[in-house]
Amino acid sequence: MKLIHIYRFIYLSILVVAISSCSSSSSGDDTPTPPPTPMATPSPSAATLVFPEDDTECNTGAVVSDSQSNVTFEWNASQNTDSYEVNLLNLETNASSVTTVTTNEATILIDRGAPYEWFVVSKASGTNETAMSLRFRFYNEGLGVENYAPFPAEAINPARGSSISATSTINLEWNASDVDNDILEYEVLFDTNANPTASIGIATATNLDDVTVSSGNTYYWVVITRDEIGNSSTSEVFQFRVL
Repeated sequence: MKLIHIYRFIYLSILVVAISSCSSSSSGDDTPTPPPTPMATPSPSAATLVFPEDDTECNTGAVVSDSQSNVTFEWNASQNTDSYEVNLLNLETNASSVTTVTTNEATILIDRGAPYEWFVVSKASGTNETAMSLRFRFYNEGLGVENYAPFPAEAINPARGSSISATSTINLEWNASDVDNDILEYEVLFDTNANPTASIGIATATNLDDVTVSSGNTYYWVVITRDEIGNSSTSEVFQFRVL
């Protein structure tokens, strides 16, 4: 009888170990597999502008009236992009607009005989990253216009809103262009007044050197660009501070 009890005890012990082992194995197999980590949405790349071309006259728009025409803006599609924002600025009136499309072109109603600047921002769903194209400038052909005014000048040095180290003189530098390529001269208005009216010189190159400044002052300057026909354009007011 004792042997029977001993065998029964050994049998039950082996059975308990076997059941425990199976339970552990089964529990391990039932552990859920974690979901894969989602891949980050790739950032869009910048579009390449095609039309209207930079520093040119646009003469292919569909005329709507004496004052307006529809112009189709075109660019090369960019990678990883779901939509595009076409940013347009009238350089005479400073009126701006944004047009959103999902293709690589947009037809926009704009003023005739006016200078414009445009660029495209590429966007993608699932990311806040964007990419901006180069900026192009053009003239939209007007009614009977044979010669166009120069584009408003753009500040190069000092950069708009910049602060420069203490100095007694500064070299002013700007960029300018003209569809007709007939720029004659530049007049620079310079003052500590936010609306500068004092002329400090006329230049035939895109710079004016050794302009007197003082530390602690904020200076404002404007460039008036004139062509050989008598057309002119006035830049926006640029500013910088001398520390």
